[in-house]
Order: sequence, then structure tokens, then C-alpha cells
Amino acid sequence: MTDTTQTLRIKLAGLVGLIYPDQDRELLIDRIVEAFWPEGARPRRRARMPSNRLWSCEDSMVITYGNSFTDGQHKPLDLLNDFLHRHLEGTVGGVHILPFFPFTSDDGFAVTDYRSVNSNLGDWEDIQRIAGSFRVMSDLVLNHVSSQSNWFHDYLQGHEPYDRFFFEASPEDDLAPVVRPRTSPLLRAVETANGPRHVWCTFSHDQVDLDFRNPEVLLEFLRIMRLHVDNGVRIVRLDAVAFLWKEPGTPSIHMPQTHAIVQLMRVLCDFAVEPIVLLTETNVPNHENLSYFGNRNEAHAVYNFSLPPLILHALLSGTAEYLHRWQATMPPAQLGCAYLNFTASHDGIGMRPVEGLLPEEQIGDIIGAIRSFGGEVSMRSTVGGGESAYELNITWFDAMKGTFAGEDQWQVDRFLCSQTIVMALEGIPAFYVHALLATPNDHAGVEKTGIKRAINRHRWDYPALLALLDDPSSLQALVLRQMKRRIGIRRRQPAFHPNATQFTLHLDHRLFGLWRQSLDRDQSVFALHNVSAEDLSVSPLSINLIGGEDWIDLLSGERISPTGTEIPFAPYQCRWISNRDVAGPGAG
Repeated sequence: MTDTTQTLRIKLAGLVGLIYPDQDRELLIDRIVEAFWPEGARPRRRARMPSNRLWSCEDSMVITYGNSFTDGQHKPLDLLNDFLHRHLEGTVGGVHILPFFPFTSDDGFAVTDYRSVNSNLGDWEDIQRIAGSFRVMSDLVLNHVSSQSNWFHDYLQGHEPYDRFFFEASPEDDLAPVVRPRTSPLLRAVETANGPRHVWCTFSHDQVDLDFRNPEVLLEFLRIMRLHVDNGVRIVRLDAVAFLWKEPGTPSIHMPQTHAIVQLMRVLCDFAVEPIVLLTETNVPNHENLSYFGNRNEAHAVYNFSLPPLILHALLSGTAEYLHRWQATMPPAQLGCAYLNFTASHDGIGMRPVEGLLPEEQIGDIIGAIRSFGGEVSMRSTVGGGESAYELNITWFDAMKGTFAGEDQWQVDRFLCSQTIVMALEGIPAFYVHALLATPNDHAGVEKTGIKRAINRHRWDYPALLALLDDPSSLQALVLRQMKRRIGIRRRQPAFHPNATQFTLHLDHRLFGLWRQSLDRDQSVFALHNVSAEDLSVSPLSINLIGGEDWIDLLSGERISPTGTEIPFAPYQCRWISNRDVAGPGAG
């Protein structure tokens, strides 16, 4: 046994013992290693240690479906590749391509075949082609599988090994404590070759939960994970991972075995030759979300799920009070870990992550404003049989139409302010393609599908979109141009490294302010964002600009004196005031 194999086995042993105490530990470790390194592939000589080198200030992501662009002639993944090279190359370095596998529902999250690319989108060669220029993130949809998949069909027929792949429960079980994001019945009655059964469905009856108590399920997903990596994927998103392990009589969320499985996957990533980043998707209250960093031994990155609703509240209310209060208490990510910051995604704006952070009346005001801007609200079941708002369904651009007072003329400025906050915060910024393109609400999509989330999942006719982007006066061209400009400035600032020092500034409640300092302490950036429709000003003394330094607003190019007059802010204006102008020629 080599030293590498011995070290790897030692790291896996404790986790395997926790997850599968009744299994032959050594045999299962053999099978885990074989699943992730098949056919003679070998791990690294030693584990990759936690560090800040997996990312830099140049890193940002775009989130998109594989078919966000169509033209009726070319493969959508070819069109996506064209869009990325034509409009984002040199600006955005990574792309999250939402589930690109054959599926039956939930826009890709009810997978029928984990090993194939949806033929309506393209094939693995198209994924590899994109991965040649961009860091690709893919979804490991590991909590559930489509009820029309071969796996579930074989389960119903009693065929091994799939006869033990799905989680069965009884209506007589104590299911009241189970935490869920949906209001549909948890159990689905099915007829199998072994008699009637009830299968567990956390999300919908077309998405049947897998049973990770069976190690064969874990082994299969490790093989699928390897397939992703072999095809160029470098960021693996663990979809709905919080619900992985279930036990009747418990909340069946964030179970110890779930965390152990994430830790096991992290060990494999740390020993992989390829630099793999593990990202957990857990749309839950903030303290629960942060638990997936573990002790630097679980996810490399977690979504900053509290950020979207708090930024939304700040810009609708005109006060950063709650955003500031939350951010001031957020711990810096540990060494080797990072936040993924975003406002818009393919899903709605989750409201669970602000439980305990926003008063109920403020949440009610947000819901009222979103509905007045043409949005919808999705509900979830609560313990005791009630319902509460789970997410807001609206495009982020249309969510910026106005404030609690109603619509106004500041939509573009308000939108840009929201995205500039995302760029300035500690972490890696991610931008949904429909935010970059100022896509309006797709009411026709909701009417056609009956699904509220379709409002934010528009499919652009690609030639029509290109025509809009070629017209400098179009809204799409204006917003994309401004976004690219600000991202371009950001990616040159060492102070915006995802792990650079960050302090929250105590200023006027209408200003959300951060101080960022580069890892080498050479560059400081005071990132100030007016979240209101009011003109205001701030004294340079209140942000402690160091005398003897030449300070410049990286966004406007203005020189700022540490002892000069008050710094003015127009409605929704943002300033990045730095002692180093490293934006590069023409960045302004």
C-alpha cells in the first residue's frame, strides 16, 4: 500500500464508519476509491490543503440554462458557447450550466439519465468545448431522480440494484417534523413487484428521493461525479444536498450523515489531480447554510442565500439597516472556503434565509411590492400544517422597478447598485444571465407551463437578442455594457479577492459600506453604495481615508481628498474609493 493510498484510506475510514457502521469498512473504502479513480487513474500524492489559491479577484460566474438561447437551427449549447465568447470572454471566467441532462420536469432537476447530455441541447463535446475557455459548474442532482427514469422503472420492477435505491416510508410513520420546501404530499403510493410501497418525495411526485442508507447509491453518484470531471467540469454543485439523509421522526434535513457524505466527497476532491471546487446548495436559514463549510472539511463554497432578499429589502425600502446588521455579524470564510454571492438565479428569491433577519411586516412589504411589479409568491408547508412564503418569483430586473412607494424612474440605477454590492462583497460574484440581459418577467411562460418559476426562465431568440445587443440604445445593450464595465474594473482589484479582508462600515443608514483590503495589505477599497432614491453625502473623515495617499473612485475616475469636502452620492450611486488605481487603461 502506497503512502498516498494509506493517507486517503485513513481520511475515509472515519467517515465511512459514521455513515455506514454496519458495512465492511475496508471493502467499502476500496469501492469508493475505485468509483472515483477507475481504470488505473490515481489520486494526488498528497491531499490539496485548504488555501486561497482556488480563486482570485478575477473570478466570477454566469448562471444559465443550456437553452437560454435558441434559434431553431443550431444546438443551444453551441449558441451558449457563442454568446460566452462574443460577450463575456475576458470578463466572466466561469459558467454554471444548469442541469443539461435528459429530464421530465422542474426544468432539468428531475433527471432521467445522469450519464447523457440532453440531445435537445447538444452533447458532451459541447460541454468540453465550453470548459476549454470557461470554468464550468455542473449540477449533481443527488437527492432525487425522475419518476420516469430507468432507475425508478427498475425499482418498480424489483430489479437489482435499483430495488433498494429509493427511500420508502409509511403513512403511519411520524412525518410531522419533516422540513420541506413544498406543500405537496410527502409520500407517493406506488405499486412495485414487491407489493405496494410509499416513496419519499421531498420536492414533487415526479422527483423521487434516493436512499443513501444504501452505499450503492453513494457509489453510483461518485462515478457520475467522476464523469463530470472527466468532461471538463471543475465546480460540482451539490443540489438540494441538505435533504439527503432521511429518518422518520426527525426534520430529515442537515442530518449528521449528510454532513459526513459532503466531507467524504471533499476528501476525494482534495486528492483529485484536477482542481475541483465543491459547492453546496442549501436554501435555508443563514446559520444552517454556514454549517456546510464544516471545519474547512466540507464545501469549498456555499451560496450566500441571505444576500438576495436582504439586498432586495434594502433597495425597496431605501435603508441598508437590515443588510448592514446581517453583514456585520457574518464570519469571514475560513481558509480555503468562499461565499458565492448572487441576487438572481434560476429559482425565485428565497425567503427562508431571512427568517429571524427581517421582521414579518418587512417581509409582507416586500411581498406586496413584488406582486405590484408583476411577480408571484410560492408557498411552503410549515410544521403544524400552516404555510409561509418560500420564494418570490420575478426577474431581478423587474424586482428593481421601484420601491415600497411604487414604480419610479430609477430601475436601471437601482439594478446596477444591487449588482455592484454583489461585486464588492467578500466572496465570488455570480450573475444570472437574465440579470445581465435585463430580461423582463416572462408571463407567457408562466401561463404556458403553469409554473411560477417560469417567469424567470425566459428563452431568448438568439438572432433577436444579438440584434438588441448590437443596438447601443437598447436596454439589453445598456445593462450588459454597464455590467461588463463594472465586472471588468472589479476583476483587476486585489482588494476584491474572495478572501480579502472585509469590514462593514457604520455610515448613514442609506449607505451600505464595506472596507476591503488585499491579502498583501497593499490596496484598500472603500465600497460605498447608496441604496436610496435620495441625494446624500458622506465626509471622507467618516471612512478614515489615510492621509498621504492618493484616493480615486474606481467607478467614476474622480479624485477623492482625505481632508476635502463631503463626497456626494446621487440616487443609487456606488463608489469604490481606492488608494491604488489598478483598473487598467480604459477601465473607466
